Amino acid sequence: MNKFQVIFYWVARGLAALILLQTLYFKFSASPESVYIFTTVGMEPWGRIGVGVLELAASVLMLISVTAWLGAILALGLMAGALIMHLTILGIEVQGDHGQLFIYGLTVVFCSGYILWVNRAKIESLLKKIFQ
Repeated sequence: MNKFQVIFYWVARGLAALILLQTLYFKFSASPESVYIFTTVGMEPWGRIGVGVLELAASVLMLISVTAWLGAILALGLMAGALIMHLTILGIEVQGDHGQLFIYGLTVVFCSGYILWVNRAKIESLLKKIFQ
């Protein structure tokens, strides 16, 4: 990787982790918006807390170089679920947030996808070892 790619890779990892970490306060403190979201999708309180724990794990994994791809897989799965909920049940705008949570979700998806793309050789090698 050239210098720009290395910087962009670290920015993607940091941005995705930052977004996931900053939303944890709202999930773990049972903020009214988080309770509303998870009640609407039928996952309150277990889903709110469980998703928060998984997002914390994804963030930590993304910040560790060796496990960044694992965190990206976890974050991608979590955000895919969140975006599907936005598109099917919640709507893009939730309680007047002007789509901010939806945009955060998209940002994490794109960052996670880039992290996985950068690590594709490592992932392919691991899969070959597992399935041979």
